[in-house]
Amino acid sequence: QVQLVESGGDLVQAGGSLRLACAASGSIFNLNVMGWYRQAPGKQRELVATIARGGNIAYADSVKGRFTISRDNNQNTVYLQMNSLKPEDTAVYYCSAVDTNNRIFWGQGTQVTVSS
Repeated sequence: QVQLVESGGDLVQAGGSLRLACAASGSIFNLNVMGWYRQAPGKQRELVATIARGGNIAYADSVKGRFTISRDNNQNTVYLQMNSLKPEDTAVYYCSAVDTNNRIFWGQGTQVTVSS
């Protein structure tokens, strides 16, 4: 099993910045892709960004140029730097991890609220 713990969610004004962190523990040796998803009230969970162990990165079109995902393999932590935040970025942000057996693990989520 893998445990994921997110931190960094907060209330911020539009145009502001936040940095989310997700620390992985447990059976982490086979982790491959880690990433961030978000779910706004009344909407489905959607991809924000992912990063593979080898460094391949993917972003949702809505966050390209504003968000940056990074990963510290030594500390088993993935980060999401969010700049130029918009009210539509308001959501619960979830960390995810996929291992080499394609098992998916989720964190509990951290709330990001952007006020206009």
